[in-house]
Amino acid sequence: MKKVEAIIKPFKLDDVREALAQVGVSGITVTEVKGFGRQKGHSEMYRGAEYNVDFLPKIKMEIVIEDSLLERVIEAIMQTAQTGKIGDGKIFVVDVERVIRIRTGEENEDAV
Repeated sequence: MKKVEAIIKPFKLDDVREALAQVGVSGITVTEVKGFGRQKGHSEMYRGAEYNVDFLPKIKMEIVIEDSLLERVIEAIMQTAQTGKIGDGKIFVVDVERVIRIRTGEENEDAV
């Protein structure tokens, strides 16, 4: 099993969620996060004063899937989250050793 973590722009969340549902993803955890990469934040004006916003709002999606879905999930995220501009985000893929559903005690693929 794999855990896919994707950092995307907030306005792309609905599009990515729909694309993942179409490839067979049944569950997603979504967190509102803040961060920066190459963008290094940006400057804004407030009441005539300029200030720097170092951390930009992003969405972190966490998806645990069977290995067979991995490439389809990555492709769905890439196609729907990409704007072509800096700050589109990143995808991280890590191995998952074990999953346990608390309610039933089911494990691994059965628990996902």
